[in-house]
Amino acid sequence: MKASAEFNKNLQAVLVDLIELHLQGKQAHWVLVGPNFRDLHLQLDEIVDQVRIFSDQIAERMRALHGVPDGRTATVAETTSLDPLPEGEISTDDVVDLIASRLEKVSGTLRDRHDQVDEEDPTTADIFHEIIAALEQQAWMVRAENRTL
Repeated sequence: MKASAEFNKNLQAVLVDLIELHLQGKQAHWVLVGPNFRDLHLQLDEIVDQVRIFSDQIAERMRALHGVPDGRTATVAETTSLDPLPEGEISTDDVVDLIASRLEKVSGTLRDRHDQVDEEDPTTADIFHEIIAALEQQAWMVRAENRTL
């Protein structure tokens, strides 16, 4: 199968958001300060590792279907749907909210493109399902840090 231009465009949008998410996760990991630092610091590394694998899956899926992924920094910066992280140190409470919202945003990018991708290639839609489930689980786990009863 050779993917259509629209299919590749949808995967490219997912790819840049995943790349940006893993970069922002690592940045947050480096500048995090405050209560529960160690646990959140380690949790961010787990998220970064998982998201990096997801970006590779999407890029390699594009290649398998004769697309050309573009993960260059300029492309990612120009086309991601994610807002940049604030500069400097960030409190653990703020990191929780920032990272959880970004996990949800990337999950939304996948959901927004799912139906078009599924029409052309259900196998790729299955990959989307796995990534959505994992990102939403991570968002729930991160958000629980700030949740009170």
